[in-house]
Amino acid sequence: MSGKSPHATIPVFIPHKGCPHQCSFCDQRTISGQRESPTPEAVTEFCRRALAELPARFQTAEIAFFGGSFTAIPQGEMTALLEAVKPLQRESRFGGIRISTRPDAIDRKILQTLKDYGVRAIELGAQSLYNKVLEANGRGHRAEDVRQAAELIRRQGFSLGLQMMTGLYGSTPDLDWETGLGFASLEPETVRIYPTVVFPGTGLARLMASGEYQPPGLEETVELCARLLELFESRGIRVIRLGLHAEEDVAQRALGGCFHPALGELCRSRLFLERVCRRLEENGEQGTPVILVPPGLLSQAMGQKRKNLLELRRRWLGIAIRPDAGLKEDFLILYHQEETKENPGGAVCG
Repeated sequence: MSGKSPHATIPVFIPHKGCPHQCSFCDQRTISGQRESPTPEAVTEFCRRALAELPARFQTAEIAFFGGSFTAIPQGEMTALLEAVKPLQRESRFGGIRISTRPDAIDRKILQTLKDYGVRAIELGAQSLYNKVLEANGRGHRAEDVRQAAELIRRQGFSLGLQMMTGLYGSTPDLDWETGLGFASLEPETVRIYPTVVFPGTGLARLMASGEYQPPGLEETVELCARLLELFESRGIRVIRLGLHAEEDVAQRALGGCFHPALGELCRSRLFLERVCRRLEENGEQGTPVILVPPGLLSQAMGQKRKNLLELRRRWLGIAIRPDAGLKEDFLILYHQEETKENPGGAVCG
């Protein structure tokens, strides 16, 4: 086993390109950290350099066009960008092309063009599967567009990715959960989950200022996103992003909503706590629990600021979490029993 990761991503941001609507939440220039779309020549040079400098731990790199609606930009501009990366397909570490677009900007002709240029993965910015939420946030497409586009993409042999947002204006945790269930039924290979973050100058900023909208905070978001993470992974769907990238400009400009640089880790930590609690409750009283975890999962097991450990100790007095370098599973619970005549020195048992 080489120890190399399957592939890296070389992101090419084309902020707001091809977007026929101004969604209530959107400020792609802040999110991407890029103000202008690159020229085809700049794309070729950037991607060529990125491939040449790819760290040895990666086998290949996927070139990904993000930040706009790729298939909604004028045909000539779209094909010029695809032409810009076409020469790189001969590079040994080239890993394909991924694009992000709107559900209502997909049809058979567009898919054939993408296939001709070597596009392998298509992500749909779906955000919600409830029309009232889509309408309230100015998306300009309907839930049925998502379903139809997803079916076309999968039928044509592309890898399907879906992007959802939680906490949008007009939505609720229950509606977001139902959207997650709907996403899972569409059988994507990947999902991105983006909790809503409010930026200046957006529709959500105005709604927030007027008191009509209050975005969910961190605790509520972690609770929901942990459930969504568990849902998707239990169906074999990879969650390839949870939360916005930890860009300095994002943190500085955010007016509200849930932005945390380690949101995915917080959600996985919450899931770890729930799994351990379920196992402890199933096991019943057997002594003082000792939870063994691989060293790489120790931080996740302990929780941010030892939150998991404190919660466990509130419910199971004396419980401990310890690293075990030889452990193959996520965690193992042992029990330390009190010393008695029948059990001198106490014992640790599984």
